[in-house]
Amino acid sequence: MESNTSSHLLFGAGRLTIEDIISVVKDKRGVALSGDSHFAKKIDSAVAFLDKLLAEEGHIYGVTTGYGDSCTVEIPLSLVNELPIHLTRFHGCGLGDFFTPEQGKLILASRLASLSQGYSGVSWDLLKLLVEMINRDIIPVIPQEGSVGASGDLTPLSYVAGSLIGERDTYYKDQVVNSLEAFSAEGLKAITLRPKEGLAIMNGTAVMTALACQAFDRSEYASRLMTRITALASIALKGNSNHFDDILFSVKPHVGQQNVAKRIQHDLNHVEHPRNSDRLQDRYSIRCAPHVIGVLEDSLPWLRNMIENELNSANDNPIIDGIGEHVLHGGHFYGGHIAMAMDSMKNCVANLADLADRQIATMVDVKMNNGLPSNLSAASSERHFINHGFKAIQIGCSAWTAEALKLTMPASVFSRSTECHNQDKVSMGTIAARDCLRILQLTEQVLAATLLAAVQGVRIRILNNEIDASALNPEITAMIDDVASFFDLLEEDRPTDKILRQTIEYIQTQRWALYQTS
Repeated sequence: MESNTSSHLLFGAGRLTIEDIISVVKDKRGVALSGDSHFAKKIDSAVAFLDKLLAEEGHIYGVTTGYGDSCTVEIPLSLVNELPIHLTRFHGCGLGDFFTPEQGKLILASRLASLSQGYSGVSWDLLKLLVEMINRDIIPVIPQEGSVGASGDLTPLSYVAGSLIGERDTYYKDQVVNSLEAFSAEGLKAITLRPKEGLAIMNGTAVMTALACQAFDRSEYASRLMTRITALASIALKGNSNHFDDILFSVKPHVGQQNVAKRIQHDLNHVEHPRNSDRLQDRYSIRCAPHVIGVLEDSLPWLRNMIENELNSANDNPIIDGIGEHVLHGGHFYGGHIAMAMDSMKNCVANLADLADRQIATMVDVKMNNGLPSNLSAASSERHFINHGFKAIQIGCSAWTAEALKLTMPASVFSRSTECHNQDKVSMGTIAARDCLRILQLTEQVLAATLLAAVQGVRIRILNNEIDASALNPEITAMIDDVASFFDLLEEDRPTDKILRQTIEYIQTQRWALYQTS
C-alpha cells in the first residue's frame, strides 16, 4: 500500500474538505491511502462479499446483468469479465472541449474520495492505481459534454475507467499520450477491471463534485476581491464611508453581509458614527455592495456543506456493504445537491459581475464620478481630446456581464427523460457546474477590469492632490502599489488585452491575500 507521510492527503481516513481536494492541484499535494484497519476491513470485505455472492447466487446487478434499462438482460458467466470493459467503451462518446489537466486531477481525487468510502466493491489495485495517477500526474483526457448527472457522470468518467485499463489518452509531461505509454514510463501497469469495477468508477458524481470544489474556491476569492474593489471604487469616487458603519449593519443580522461591510469599513479607515450625516447617498452599486456580496458570503457555508457531503459520500449503485453482506440498490449517483449548489452559486457570482460592471460604469461617467476625468483617462489636458481611457474596457464589461447573467438560468430544471425512460428524472448537475465555472471566468474578467479602473481612479486622485496617500489604509496602499507594479497609468491609448489577461491570471492564482483574519 502507498506509504503515508505527514504531508500527504489521506483517503479513507476521515472527512475531506474542499480545501483538501483543491490542495492536490493548488499545492501539488501528494495523496495516499489510509493505513487504518477499519478502512482496510471495509475494502477487503466488500471485495470478498462480491466474490462470495457471485459464486453462491450468480446474480448481481451490473455484474451479471445489463445496465440501466437493460438490467433484465442476464449475462452469461463466460462474458461477465468482459462486461465492464464494454461499459467503458460504449460510453466513449463524450464531446466538447476537454477538461484541463488540473480539472482532470480534481476529478480523479473526487472519485478516489468516493471509492475510499468502502462501499463500492473495488479492489486495492484500482485504488492504488488512482493514487499513482494523481501523484505522477497521469491525468485522463476527459470531454466536458455528455453527462446528464444521473446515473452520475457516466460518459466523462468512462474516460477515467478507460485510462485505468490502458485504452484512453492521458495528459503526461505536457503531452497527450495513451495511458499505457504513461504507465510504462512510470513503471506502472494497467489494471484488469473486476466485474463491478467499471460501474463503480463511472456510476457516480465525481466530475460535477470536482468542478464544484473548484467553483467554490474561486467564488470565495471573488467575493473577497469584489469587497476590496468596492473599497477602492469608493475611494476613487470620494464616496460616503458611513454607508458601511457597524452600527448601521448591526440592525440587519445577515452575518456574511455584516462581514463584507466590516471589511470595507476597515479598508476605508471608517471610525465615525455620525449623528446625522449631511453627505449625499452613493449609488446602489457602492452603497448596497455589502448587500450584494453578502448574499454570496452568507451562501458559502451551506454551499460548502452540500459540496463536502457529496464529496464524502458513496455515490455509486449498487452500494456494497461488505461487512453486513448487503447489496443495496438506490440512486446515490443522482447529483441533485451539486446541481442546486451550482445553480445557486451561479446566481450569486453573476451578481458580482453585475455589481462590478455598475461600479466601472459609474467611474468612467463624468455625470456620476464626482470629478474624475472622462473614461478615467489620465491623458494630459492638451491630449485628452484624442484619448479614451477605459471606454472600450467598460463596453467589454457590459458584454461579459450580459453573458454571465444569461447563463444563470438553472440547469437543474431541464431534466430530460433518457435511456429508454429508465433515467426519467436526471439532475443536470455537471452542466450546472460547467455553467458556474464559465460564469466565474466571465466574472473574473469583469473584476479584473474594474480593479484596474478603481486603482487608476485612486491614483488620479492622488496625483491631483485630491487624496492624501499617507492617510490610506496600509492594505489599500499595498494593493494599489502592487497593481501599479504591472499596470502603468493609462494615459495614452494602448491595447489592454494582455494586461487584462495578466490580471485575470493573478485573480485565478489568488495573488492578493485578502482579509485573511476576518
